[in-house]
Amino acid sequence: MASNDTATPPHAAVSMEVPLKTSAPPPREHGSRARSFKKQAVVDVLLRVFLFATTVVSIIVMVTSEETTQIRVTPRLVISRTAKFSNSPAYIYFIAALSVAALHSLITGLVSILAVMKPGGNSAKLKFHFVILDSLLLGIVAAATGASGGVGYIGLKGNSHSNWNKICNRYDTYCTHIKASIFLSLIASITLLLLVWLSVYVLSKKIARR
Repeated sequence: MASNDTATPPHAAVSMEVPLKTSAPPPREHGSRARSFKKQAVVDVLLRVFLFATTVVSIIVMVTSEETTQIRVTPRLVISRTAKFSNSPAYIYFIAALSVAALHSLITGLVSILAVMKPGGNSAKLKFHFVILDSLLLGIVAAATGASGGVGYIGLKGNSHSNWNKICNRYDTYCTHIKASIFLSLIASITLLLLVWLSVYVLSKKIARR
């Protein structure tokens, strides 16, 4: 009697193992990341515009810090003396440092605007260059601010140990300009610090995506 059992052909066997495929991130996730990087690029541009404004105004205020006053040497002798920023090497360095910072903010701001217009936004390579340059400018501007602040404090308070007399009691307008310029330079230093932090943050996000 013939057997009714039929053997399954080898070619008819279906493998139950399905190769696993790495699914790509949903389109929404790509869109949200692109929008996030776009917003960060816009913030970068705004900070660089603000940096340019503060450095330029600080330079203008410092350059216009000139005042002439009458100083009585003896009861019958009165001399005219003029105080201006060029009398101090620290203030000259201050002007040079902020001029470089203003030029830096102008160039990098234009580069950031062009990067915002691109579909991918700022690249990791561009952000790496921004971190290096912004950190360098931060050190230069901070050093100039500290040096000018030290000279300005001596002009405001004097130093009895070194026999340096204060001058702000006679040159009120001059010292007001100096204080305003140093304050704006301090804001510029903080802005550069924020730019460094922002670039490092964006760069870390781009590296994490790889």
